[in-house]
Formats: sequence, structure tokens, C-alpha cells
Amino acid sequence: MKAVIMAGGFGTRLRPLSLNMPKPMVFTAGKPMMEHIINLLAKHGLTDLVALLYFQADDIKDYFGTGARLGVNIKYVMAAADYGTAGSVKNAEEFLNERFLIISGDVLTDFDLRACINFHIAKKAKATMVLTRVENPLQYGVVITDDEGHITRFLEKPSWGQVFSDTVNTGIYIIEPEVLKSIPPKTDFDFSKDLFPGMLEKGEALYGYIAPGYWRDVGSLDEYAKAHQDILDGNVKVEIEGNLLVREGARLWADKNVHLGENVELGGTVILGEGTTIDDGCKIYNSVMGRNNHIGENASITRSVLWDKVKIGAGAVINEAIVCDNAIIGIRANLNENAVISENCIIGDGAIVKANVKVWPDKQVEAGATLSSSLVWGETWNRELFYDAKVSGIGNAELTPEFAAKLGAAYGAFLGKYTNVLCCRDAAHSSRMINRAINCGLLSAGVNVQDLQMLPTPVLRYELRYGKSAGGFHVRRSPVDEKVIDIIFFDADGMDIPDSKAKSIERLFFREDFRRARVNETGRIDYPQRALDNYRQAFLKAVDVDMVKSMKFKIVLDYSFGGACDIFPSILGALGIDAVSLNAYQDPERQSQTEDEIEERLSQLSSIVKSLRAHIGFMFNPAAEKLDVIDERGRHVLPDRMLLLITSLYLQLNKVKSIAVPVAASMGVEKIADDYGVKVIRTRNDHLSMMEAFHKNGVDFVGGTRGGYIFPGFQLGADAMFALVKILELISRSKTPLGRLRGEWERYSLIKESVPCSWGKKGQVMRNLISHTENMNRQLIDGVRVVMDDTSLLIWPDRKQAYFHLSVESEDKNKALELIREYREKIKEWQSP
Repeated sequence: MKAVIMAGGFGTRLRPLSLNMPKPMVFTAGKPMMEHIINLLAKHGLTDLVALLYFQADDIKDYFGTGARLGVNIKYVMAAADYGTAGSVKNAEEFLNERFLIISGDVLTDFDLRACINFHIAKKAKATMVLTRVENPLQYGVVITDDEGHITRFLEKPSWGQVFSDTVNTGIYIIEPEVLKSIPPKTDFDFSKDLFPGMLEKGEALYGYIAPGYWRDVGSLDEYAKAHQDILDGNVKVEIEGNLLVREGARLWADKNVHLGENVELGGTVILGEGTTIDDGCKIYNSVMGRNNHIGENASITRSVLWDKVKIGAGAVINEAIVCDNAIIGIRANLNENAVISENCIIGDGAIVKANVKVWPDKQVEAGATLSSSLVWGETWNRELFYDAKVSGIGNAELTPEFAAKLGAAYGAFLGKYTNVLCCRDAAHSSRMINRAINCGLLSAGVNVQDLQMLPTPVLRYELRYGKSAGGFHVRRSPVDEKVIDIIFFDADGMDIPDSKAKSIERLFFREDFRRARVNETGRIDYPQRALDNYRQAFLKAVDVDMVKSMKFKIVLDYSFGGACDIFPSILGALGIDAVSLNAYQDPERQSQTEDEIEERLSQLSSIVKSLRAHIGFMFNPAAEKLDVIDERGRHVLPDRMLLLITSLYLQLNKVKSIAVPVAASMGVEKIADDYGVKVIRTRNDHLSMMEAFHKNGVDFVGGTRGGYIFPGFQLGADAMFALVKILELISRSKTPLGRLRGEWERYSLIKESVPCSWGKKGQVMRNLISHTENMNRQLIDGVRVVMDDTSLLIWPDRKQAYFHLSVESEDKNKALELIREYREKIKEWQSP
């Protein structure tokens, strides 16, 4: 039986470690990562190997040769282009005329591969995915199997709401040769995105084997450091060169010609490569060193990884850092947590490299200098950049001007030179600062910027949809946390950018080596003047002006100090609406609102509606995308109920085939839709999913559960200004005040609760929840929704906090409370080992 090693990866997230070498060649406990994989294959009798190469292939060929040194035979197949995982294997089809195993050359694992193969044979599978359980499954493909091991469902890199299990795809597969016939030649084709979904749809024998043992995808600097600590802690079985010695309680792996001076203090597990010298008085704890390193006297090295031929000066302190080949660290220099010193770098005497800083190859830090940002340019980011289409961080701490300029340059590199970008912002001074910094980065990448300045998001979305820009962004103070700044990115059609594009920008950002435009190719910045007029004219064409005018509405509107106050009064005037405006100016200090402040302003709005005997009251959020409603009696109509009221009115007055609502919306939506023969599509609980349902599924109306609505004929996203007028238009046509509308949904009780759950247990809870609800009438859209006659139960993990949320709706309030209690206890129980 043969084995295929996938060895063509770029290792973008591992840079700068992988800048001058392919990812499988990155030093791991004294040898390239791929050598550990080859040793594992040989241990299980897999010695006939095919290595699939693409990036810097000669480095791999030169090191491994024929493989004879490791007791294996290696054939190399070079791809002419990036064909994806399955396409790359198809490219080697001439060598694969029998059952074969596929494994990545850049993972660390000690799985019993023979047990995986035996499972595949026993099940007579066409393809078997080797699976494992992890605490955080977001970066992997989540897989669900039945009791026999049949794969029933899988999802590539889900959000928390889509995590249906903590069981993930390891990228290790056992494949029968006939499966290759389903892969088109010389085409970008992926196992998990293309081949396996097709096999699942055809009902072919696709199995999953949950393998015991250790597995880690060494895909980032953080994972690289954790992999080494796992090796030192004995959590993974790998071959280490040299002899194991126990010295004063420490475990020392020492290869040939290692020299230890006097009074050297060792702790934990230490791995020292051939020819390494440790001078007198050094302290070494839980660290790995390659070959021919020299550590000067009284140096201290803790939980760090040193490659080959590294020189550490006397008295230097290396703490949780990575130091690459031929680097020189000066006397009494200090490297702090997560610092990375690339090959051939020189860190001067007494210099300090602060935490999370990366110094790229061949750089020099002067003696006594303090380096607080990466020596390419800009700072680092230790977590995923995008949350949906948004980058958020604490202003001037995490989200600094330097960070924003780098993000702008990455965005510009993604879009390409000579493209155009639209942007706008709220009134906060910090938003203006970050907006300008992003624009600087864009200009440096050769992108032209059209800055709409202080405008609400819906105007930007409209300009993008009907203009020729390649994309856009909006900078704002977070509506819920005044310390946080949000940067929201939009696609060319005005929709939020999809995850695939966000990931591409993120990869460019982390690579830190994207190209800038030449000095004569830098972009230009303009300030368009007609955006408000364009929006206003199109707005009035999309509504029934005469119908709204005929009602002579009197409304009260709270602008929440947002940008809508600069455009919406003229639209209201054109519609003959008598509007009493509150907070109708842009206040830089009041773009964020606490829950108490919102409640206080809603109470004030209610009082004014009643005292003025207005027809209705509205409150926009500062971005003018969502709205709260006060009926003519001064009652706040909660967003869940407002969705039902608008749905009822809209279906009553329009010919509609289908509508879309989030999975968290009330069962009452289906009750209303059934009366009119309308199809209801449930989406995930996010704005992009709502927009995609409207854009791709051709639905006639999309309603959210947090005050956002998408009506046809104008925007692809939520627009509170347009929604306000459409609500007035519906009331005009129905001749019924909002407060008098009633329906069957009135009898439903909705109970909500949040249950604490640690991040590391979320996947485990979801796996148990999926198993528990397997035979129920359920929907797996965003979390798990179960429908039981007159009752619905929705359980989903919070994306940002360590909680699960429960929502139960029923005609019987006691039944709803009982279900809340039952599943509260189950979630606690499912967190147990």
C-alpha cells in the first residue's frame, strides 16, 4: 500500500518561519516536520511514498532524496499550478493504482495508521476520513458520523453556530483508486469542498474513523509553539535524536558532541541537538535546540525553540521565543513572549524585543534598542482578524493607526492596483483617525479612494451597488462598547464581504510581505459630493410617495446622534411627514450606547409619542440599519413581535412567493405564511446570511429579529430609513394603526436563557446535542432548532462569549419553562468529561 504526502503548502500563517522554505521543511524538534511524518509512515509499514510538491519543491527533494536514509522510497510529483488537495492527488494518478493513504507533510501526529487502514478495509469503504476531537473546531472541517462510521454531514471551517460536533477532519484519508475517476484533471478540486460532498450526495461508501492519539495542524506560530511544548511534555510520540538522560529531575535529550558547562541548571524537558554547547551558569527550561548552537554563560532560556547555528550572548534572556538558523542574540539581550527572530538576524547587545514581535530574515536590531513592532512594518495580531465582515479592536490599543494602515495595504493588495474603494465613517474622532490610516494603506497599494466622510452605512451600500467600485468599508465606534472601533467591509454590490474574501485579506495581512505600488502608481483620494442626492432620488422612486403623503403622518424620530440626520429630514419632507426629531445631530462622543441608555431613550420616545398623539415613533441605531418602534399608544414593540406585525402586513398587501427570516425568529412567521401560501426560508442569525437569502434565493422580503429589514426594490442590506417609510406605506394601505394589529401569534410565549460553557467544551456540547436530537424534527442552520408540535426549541453557542443560548417558544408557557430547565441541565451535564 502506498502513501501520498501533501507537501505543497505555502505556510502563510507560519511566516516568517516559512518565508525561505516550504512549510513541511520547518524545524520541529530537531528535524523538518515532514521527516516526522515519514517516520510515522515507515513505522506502520508504509514505505512506498509519493510526495506532491508545489512551493519551493527543490528544498524538499534535496533534503530527502530517494528516502533511502529513512528506509523509504519517495517519488516526487510536481504540479504545474495549484490544483487544490484532490486535484493535486489526481495529478499523481499514474502512481496510484492501488489503495493509498493521504497525509499532510505539515501536521504533527502519532495516530496508529494501521488501525485506520484496518477500519477502512473492514467497512469496505471507498474513502475513509480520519477524524479527531478538538476543543476549538472553528479552523477545521466538522464531521458527523452515525454509529457505524458512515459520514452523514460535514461542514468546512464553520462558525460557532454551525459547529455541530467537536469531531474534525484531520486531512488524513484512505482512498480506493477508483475514486480518482471522480476528480477532473488539472482542475482546482478539493477533497472536503468538492469530492466528499459529491460522494455523500451519491450515497457512496464514505466513512469516518475517530482515531485515538495526538494530532495538531501546525498552521500558525501559536500552534507551532504549542506543538513543541506538547513534544516536551510527552503528549505526542515522536522520534528524538540522541539519548535520554535524567539530571536533577530534568529530562535531557542530548545528541552527539553536546557540551554542558558548570552550574548549568536544567528544568522540565530539554532537547539539545548535535554539537550544541551550553556555557557555565546557564538556565534552560522546557526548550528545544537544534544543531551547533552556542549559549553564552549565565543566559536564561525558557520554553523556547532554537533552530541550528544560533548564538546566544552571555546573560541574554530568551522567554517563550523562536530563534531561527544563524541568528545572533547579543549579550544581555532580551526576547519576550511569542517573539520570532528569523534566520541570519542580529539582535544587538542589551536590545529588547517585545512580546509578539516578528523580526524577518537578515534584519539587524541595534545595541540597546527596544523593538516594539515587527521589523517588516506594523504590529502583529494574535487572533483571527475578521468576525463575519468586521474587524474590531480596542481603539489606539489593538486597533492603532499603524495596524489600520497595514490592514488598508492588505485590502488594497487583495483588490489590486487602479481599483476604486468607497468609504465612510461615523462622527467619532477615533473613527476619523482610523479611516485616514486605512486610506493611507490603500493609497500605498495603488488603490483609489472615494471618501464619503460622515455618512450612514445604507448610503455607502447604495453607492456600491449602483457604482463601479471594487468594494468599500465603514469605520465606526462600536454601538455597544465605546472603547472598541469596528471596521466593516463591503463587497462591490454593497453586501457584506463573504468569508472567502475576508480570509484572503486576512492571509495577506498576516504575510506582511505584500507589494506596494511604485511611487508614481500610488492611488488618489477624492471626496464625492453627490452621494446624498443619488440616494435621496433613488429612495423616493422606490416608495409610494402619494400613498404616504395622503395619510399626513405625524411621527417622532430619534436619530441616536447618527449620520441619518443629515439626509433623512429632506426625504421625510418630500413625503409630507410631520416629524418631531430627537438627538438629530452627530455627536462624536455618543456613537456608543449602553442598554440602560437605550431603554431610557425609548421611554422618553414613548412619552413624547403619547403626549403629541403621534401616529408612531421610531428610534434608529447610529448606523441607521436597525430601528425600534413605538406604537400610537406609546408601547415599545419588541423586535420579535415587530417582525410578526410587518410580516403579516406585507403578506396581506402584496403577492409574495417566499420570505426569509433568521432561525431565531418566532414560529408565528410560519403560521402567518401558511395563511397566504408563502414559503419561509430560515437563515443563519447574521446580516450576511439575510442578504444572501434576498440576493440569491429571490425572496420577496427579509425580516430580522433585531430590528433590521430588507424590502425589495432598493437595497440588498438592512436600511432603517427605507424600512421606516415602507412601514408607513404598509400602515397607509391597511388603514390600520400598528397598535390595533392582532394575530394568532399572540398566544405564543417566548422564554430565553443563557447557560455558561467554557470555550473548550462548546464542541463537546454540540456533539452531544446533535446526538440527542438525531431522531427529532430539527434544523441545523445556526445551532440546533427542534420543532415539536406547538413548541420550538433553539440552542446555539455564542460566537463571542463562553455561553450557550436557549430560546423556547410555545403556546404553553409552563411547557416552555420546563424545556428551559431541562436543557439548561443537559448543557451542564454535556460539559462533563
